[in-house]
Parts: sequence; C-alpha cells; structure tokens
Amino acid sequence: MSKVYVGMSADLIHPGHLNILNEAAKLGDVTVGLLTDKAIASYKRLPYLEYEQRKIVLENLKSVNNVIPQETLDYTHNLIEFKPDFVVHGDDWKEGVQKATRQKVIDTLNEWGGKLVEVPYTQGISSTKLNNALKEIGTTPDIRRARLKRLIESKGVVRIIEAHNGLTGLITENIHVDVNGERREFDGMWASSLTDSTSMGKPDIEAVDITSRVNNINNLVEVTTKPIIFDGDTGGKIEHFVFTVRTLERLGVSAVIIEDKIGLKKNSLFGTDVQQYQDTIENFSKKIQAGRNARVTDDFMVIARVESLILKAGMEDALERSKAYIEAGADAIMIHSKETSPDEILEFCSKFKKFDKVVPLIAVPSSYNTITEDELEEAGVNVVIYANQLLRSAYPAMLDTAKSILTHKRSFESKDNCISIKEILELIPGTK
Repeated sequence: MSKVYVGMSADLIHPGHLNILNEAAKLGDVTVGLLTDKAIASYKRLPYLEYEQRKIVLENLKSVNNVIPQETLDYTHNLIEFKPDFVVHGDDWKEGVQKATRQKVIDTLNEWGGKLVEVPYTQGISSTKLNNALKEIGTTPDIRRARLKRLIESKGVVRIIEAHNGLTGLITENIHVDVNGERREFDGMWASSLTDSTSMGKPDIEAVDITSRVNNINNLVEVTTKPIIFDGDTGGKIEHFVFTVRTLERLGVSAVIIEDKIGLKKNSLFGTDVQQYQDTIENFSKKIQAGRNARVTDDFMVIARVESLILKAGMEDALERSKAYIEAGADAIMIHSKETSPDEILEFCSKFKKFDKVVPLIAVPSSYNTITEDELEEAGVNVVIYANQLLRSAYPAMLDTAKSILTHKRSFESKDNCISIKEILELIPGTK
C-alpha cells in the first residue's frame, strides 16, 4: 500500500475533514500528522480540545491507520522521517498564512518523487462559523479554568488585557487583527482591582470588597469564554484568602495574583512616594501555601507578585523572594516595576532564567511600555498583562464628549467620538 500523510488540527471535526480523510484513504494507508496545541497556537487560536482528546477522535475513524504528533506548522521534519508517497490537504491553503508551508511540502516531496494531492474545499462548511457558534453557546468553568495553563504551555507569550465589565470583556473576546498573515488576539482577561475600583468611582485601596468584585467576574463569565486572571491585591488575611481561592476556582477563574505587601493597599505605581510595607518572606510563603491547599484542582494557579523593585528593596531581594515563593508552591512569578525603562525587568529575567527551579514569569509593562512582546518573550517572559489600558483610554473619550456637549449645548459636535446607535445594538449578542 502507498503511504499517505495528512496534516491537520482536527479540533472540530466536520464533513470537510472527513472528505479529505476519505479521499486520502483511496490512495493508501493514512497517517495523520496531528498538530500539537503549540503548533496550532503558533498561527491561530488555541484548539478547544487538547491533543490527546483530538488524537482519540481520529484514531476511531476507519479511514485513519495511524496518528502521530506534528510539532510545528512546518511539515518538513515529519515528511523526511515518514517519506510518504502522497500528502493530502484541502485546496484552501494556497493563500494566507499556510502558503509558504504548502510550498515547502511540495519541495520536500520532490526529493523522493512524492506527490501533493489537494482536495476541493467543502462548500457550506466554515470552521470560523463553528467557532463563533461555540462562543455563543459559552463554556464551562472547568474548561475556562484549565485554558490558561494550556496557553502558557503552548504559546511563546500569552497576551492578557484588563476587562472591568461585560462590555470590555466582549472587546477582549472578539477583537483581533491580521498582520502579515498572522492573526493576533488577546488570550484572556485581567480582572484588575485598580480598574474595578476606579470604574466604581472608589480609591484603589481595597475599598471594593471581594463580593462586589466577584459580581464583576460573574458579568465577565456570562458573556465570554476566555480565561480570567484575578488581581487579588495582598490576598488579605490568610484565613480569608482561602475562601477567595475557593470562590474564584468555582467560578472558573484560572489564576489569582497576590502581592507581597501588608497594610492598607496602595497602588504599586506610587512606589516609594507613599508609605508601603512588604510582607516577610515567611508570612507571604504561608499565604501561598494556604491558597494552594485550598484549591480543588491543579488547573487553578496561585501566583506571587514580587514588589521588591517597586519598593526599591533591590534586585537581590527580588530574586531571593522569587526563589522562596517558588519553593512555597507559587505556580508563577509576577515581577513588577514602575521604571519607564525596561532595564531592571530585563536584568531580573536574565537572572530568573538561571534558577534551578523555574516557573512561568509574568510582566506588566505599564510604565516601561516601549518594550515589545517579542522582546519580553526573548527575555523569558511567558505572560504579558496590559493591566489598565482599556479604562484609561475610555475616560479621555468620555470626558471629551461631556465637555463638547456642555460647550455647544448639543451632542452634534461629539458624534465623531461615538459609535452609532445601530452599532451599539449590534454589538451585544441577543439585542436584536
């Protein structure tokens, strides 16, 4: 029998996939190169089903003889290893992000006389429409909670932005841009204490209690499917933090980040301009351990935020604390800085990579905002959080509109600041 190779992601199996596999089976024994989560996430969204789940589905199709992992979008390694007589693929990859991949497949097959067979696209089937339909159905707390860890394992850098209400959650859920064939979108949401309190007109001093902030989480989970990271401030008393963890985990939140400070909460970006106190390593380590012991699943992450650079305690203190918090069980470390230059963050990253035990590293480039995600990824950062930009950009626009109405005694001059009523009605699913 001829050897046939089919590369696919097989996340949502539909008649188009079955048609390709059936056509491939007519040519010989079919081996599917199943793209791993990491391979898929390199060019589009993370698949809904994990690799092993997708593998089980394919192995139970009669047209498939074997399933092997394809670790990259590039087929070359697997093709050289397998040397198939045929590669079968849909004819929808002649343009776009996979155009170069297609050409490499042709060039590689030519080395031993293999042939590329392209099956016509199945009309009436759209993966995009299927994905949108799934979004409308929603997700479960278990699936959402586990997604952050999968993203960290699969992507070079996970991109998170703050969402302080259902509307900003919808923006995070749906906004995307296509740059040079690459689809870029936000991977999840940051439930910030700063933006939660500011949107309520209250100071960022933990004046908004956990119950009120959980109401915002409920607003987010009702209209989104992406993972949520919760800004837990100091975590409060250890005994109270335990219940916070249980509540967040039950709702499907993926992680809580707590900072190693004590006393009345002051926003970190004040730095040493206001009086702030850092907790002892011993006490904060106990809080991390209590949070970990309170969780039911390993999917929920307890993340330690190190404030040493903010409080001018020095690089060595930041590194010492990070090591201790990792030993205490922190699932990740967030390093914070209020400097406008990324230099101290990059220095920390360089030394952090040399730890004997390394966990994911999170950066929040609010003040040092000239650095790119690519540069942070190269330095070893796994998650980048845009912690307050949506609220900060909304306020000036609202202020300008209000001033314009007062100035002109009508709203006509402010119309360019506003989307149309029709767009508002179409923005929210179910309004029509």
